[in-house]
Amino acid sequence: MGRSHALAYHRIPGFEICGIVTRSAESRSRLNEELGGGYPEFAGFHEALAATKPDAVSISTYPDTHAAYAMAAFDAGCDVFIEKPLADTLEGAEELVARAKASGRKLVIGYILRHHPSWIKFIEMAQTLGKPLVMRMNLNQQSFGANWETHKNLMASISPVVDCGVHYVDVMCQMTRSKPVRVSGIGARLSDELPEGKINYGALQVTFADGSVGWYEAGWGPMMSEVAFFVKDVVGPKGCVSIVADKAAAEGQSSNVDAHTQTQSLKLHHAVLDGSGNFAKADESVRLDDEPDHDALCHREQEFFLKAIREDLDLTDHMDDALNSMRIVAAADESFRTGKTIDL
Repeated sequence: MGRSHALAYHRIPGFEICGIVTRSAESRSRLNEELGGGYPEFAGFHEALAATKPDAVSISTYPDTHAAYAMAAFDAGCDVFIEKPLADTLEGAEELVARAKASGRKLVIGYILRHHPSWIKFIEMAQTLGKPLVMRMNLNQQSFGANWETHKNLMASISPVVDCGVHYVDVMCQMTRSKPVRVSGIGARLSDELPEGKINYGALQVTFADGSVGWYEAGWGPMMSEVAFFVKDVVGPKGCVSIVADKAAAEGQSSNVDAHTQTQSLKLHHAVLDGSGNFAKADESVRLDDEPDHDALCHREQEFFLKAIREDLDLTDHMDDALNSMRIVAAADESFRTGKTIDL
C-alpha cells in the first residue's frame, strides 16, 4: 500500500514527497529508485517527522503503529492519510478520530472501495432491492512466499476478519444505512507458524436494525482454498445483485491484490413473476468501462485527500463510518474469543 500511495504522491501536482520512511533500507532505496531517486530516506517515523516538518503524513504501516504515528502527526500540525483499519483496537480508533476532530486536521482513511466506480454502482444497485438485505461477502487469500510472511506480520497485531473486514462491512453499512445491532464471530488457527492465540481464519455475522443481515469471511495462508474465495452477493425482496469477477475467481488469483477489487460486470436479477409464475424480466448484466487497477485506485484516494485539504471538506461522516465498521469487526473478534454474541 505504501508503494502505491507513494506513486500517487509522486505523480499528483500539489503533493511533494519530503521523505520516505520504511523499516527496511532495501525497500526504501528500491522505492526511491522507482520514483526516480532523490527523495530523503529515513529509518524512523519520529525522526522523519522532526526533520522534514511535513504538511501531511501518509501512514501505511502495520495496524499496531497507526494510532501512535497519527497522534504524533496531529501534534505536529499535519493532515493525515491512514490505511485501514484505523488502529489495532477500537479504543485506539475512537481516540484517533476524536483527536482529528479536536485538532481540525484532516483524517482520510484508506477505504479504497469507496473510490471504485463498480463498487459504487454495486452499492447503488443493492439499494434498489428493498429491505431487508442479505449481504454475503468474503475474501480469502491462498498466500505463500513473501505474501505469507507479510500476512504473518500483520496477524501479530490483528486478525484477517478485522484487517480486511472493515472494507466489506463498510460496504454493507452503505447498502443498508441502518444501525448495526448484533454481531457474532468465529475463528480458527490453521498454522503452527502463528503464535498461540492468533488466528488466520475468521467469519462474522452482523444484524442491522432494519432486519438486514451480513456475512463476511476472511482467511490467509498457504492452506486456504482457491474455490469460491471471492463472493460479493446481495439479496433483497426485489431480487439480487452480484459482482461477476471471472478474473478474480480464476485459479491462483486469490493472492493477487489487483484481483481483489476487479469487477468484470454486475449481474442484476429481478424477482418479480408474471401471471404464469415465470420471471417477468430477464437478468441484466451491467459492465462499466472505468475499471481502475490497484495503483489507479490509490491515485484516486490521494486525489480525494488533496481535495479534502484544499477545499476543507467536512470529513465527519467519513470518520464516523470508519468507526462504525471498526466497531463491527472488533465485536466479531470479541465474540469469537468469548463465545458470546455481542450487542452493539
